[in-house]
Amino acid sequence: MTTLDILAPVDGILVDLTDGVLSVTINRPDSLNSVTTDVLDGIAEVMEAAARDARVKVVRLGGAGRGFSSGAGIGADDVAGGVPTDIIVAANRAVRAITALPRPVVAVVQGPAAGVGVSLALACDLVLASEKAFFMLAFTKIGLMPDGGASALVAAAIGRIRALRMALLAERLPAADALDWGLISAVYPAEKFDDEVAAVIDGLKTGAAVAFARTKDAINTATLTALDSTLDREYVGQSQLLAANDFREGIKAFQERRNPEFTDS
Repeated sequence: MTTLDILAPVDGILVDLTDGVLSVTINRPDSLNSVTTDVLDGIAEVMEAAARDARVKVVRLGGAGRGFSSGAGIGADDVAGGVPTDIIVAANRAVRAITALPRPVVAVVQGPAAGVGVSLALACDLVLASEKAFFMLAFTKIGLMPDGGASALVAAAIGRIRALRMALLAERLPAADALDWGLISAVYPAEKFDDEVAAVIDGLKTGAAVAFARTKDAINTATLTALDSTLDREYVGQSQLLAANDFREGIKAFQERRNPEFTDS
């Protein structure tokens, strides 16, 4: 019995291994695949197990329904009993597991990717998007900062100025613009999306596994030199922001559909 066979099922994730392709699907479509601590830990466990399973040739990470992931589902009630740092730890573990996995990991983004959903997608080696997809770092709208390594992953892809634009202005970045900026790997028409993704994954499945592993390690080592320190820095900063008045006001304003009145300084 191999590692993947003995993984306990995780609510909110679908896992399938067929012909060398490990499909990991966030299965919470009613919330646009918002992620919980358990979901993020589950993703990490599957990725860590895949690194030890020779049957896995390529990993496909996607979301059920019409979106990739709307990010972490944290509300005001979640901080009532204390700062929910567990979800930050879980997100960091998932990102580390994806980037360390010695197999190609493909993010399949058919719709919205927001918050830590952007981090999960950019931790992958290829980001394939439908023309209907968009990317958004919406953290500052509720008084938070990017996490899940987004500070490093986004900047490594598109540079400091554009990363700051995404993070500070919290604008939607359509897939076509994301491709133009260098944030993602490819954009396909919605009606051809599944076929194009399948073609890319089939090519990776039959490719040179050792060469892929060494290429991924070399490029990640060269470009993500600050990822570990970024994850640590984001943990400290986000923990403080989750305990601040601005976050509570940001969540309340979001629920009441009004502009927040931030007061922290």
